[in-house]
Amino acid sequence: MLEGILPDEIMYAIKNKVGFASLNEIRLRANKPILLSLMGQKFFLSSSGKTLNLHEAMFATPSMIEEIVFRASECSIYSVAEQIKKGFIATPNGIRIGIAGNVVEENQNVKTITNFSSVNIRIPHEIKNCSLKAFSSIVKPDGVLNSLIISPPGAGKTTFLRDFVCQLSERNLPYNILVLDERGELNIGKGLGNYADVISFGSKRVGFENGIRSLAPNIIVTDELSEWEDVDAVEFASNCGVNIVASIHSDSLDSFLQKAAFKPLVDEKIFKRYILLSSREGPGTMEGIFDENFNRILRW
Repeated sequence: MLEGILPDEIMYAIKNKVGFASLNEIRLRANKPILLSLMGQKFFLSSSGKTLNLHEAMFATPSMIEEIVFRASECSIYSVAEQIKKGFIATPNGIRIGIAGNVVEENQNVKTITNFSSVNIRIPHEIKNCSLKAFSSIVKPDGVLNSLIISPPGAGKTTFLRDFVCQLSERNLPYNILVLDERGELNIGKGLGNYADVISFGSKRVGFENGIRSLAPNIIVTDELSEWEDVDAVEFASNCGVNIVASIHSDSLDSFLQKAAFKPLVDEKIFKRYILLSSREGPGTMEGIFDENFNRILRW
């Protein structure tokens, strides 16, 4: 999975002493201990595996971080320049490598990032049936309700969306599904079933507009709405009669409702279902399902 990207000593310790089954993140910060996130729990990485003892931890060097970015770009930083502007590199198998360093701006736009100082390697997992608790609340006999998945980072939004698309296919529900995979994290593993078209690495604005025009979807599925532009795209799709299942970063309904950009979607009741996830009992813990008026439909 990460062969050819991680330095050999890190790869050996993770592959042989930790394993990838429950590994969600690997964080390297220059001259700091290497951190692992295993099902929401944090550990240091040592040569003998995971540890809570700082004195046993392996430390990341600036050259390690540079090496990871260079290898992830397949030895051509230029080839991933547009991704680096957005702060990440995505690998073909869905791994996203977040990057921190010196941001170079030009005309209030990010031109590039240099002097990489840390990387956050996020490892996707396919968790079969993780969307089923909410499935019947979203999918009705007359169609799929506009739904927003709300959770903090690393709590299972992307995994939920991926499984949801696959569940539609497994039930042979022949909706034309357009998946906007802006960060290359949704379409991994065995793919997204029989009825999904995928647009990868494009902006949501381009994906919504071009996708609706050229692919005639019944449903658009997309991850991590974040900007006014994304809100405009959702409104555009809704006005075209396309249903939307999307996600957003937020740790509660209250914090979501504080996001000014999303007030029009809330006021217009564009979304008919809100699914709240957390990491309380591990990533993907479902905290509740709410209707367009934020009345609780289901709790656990």
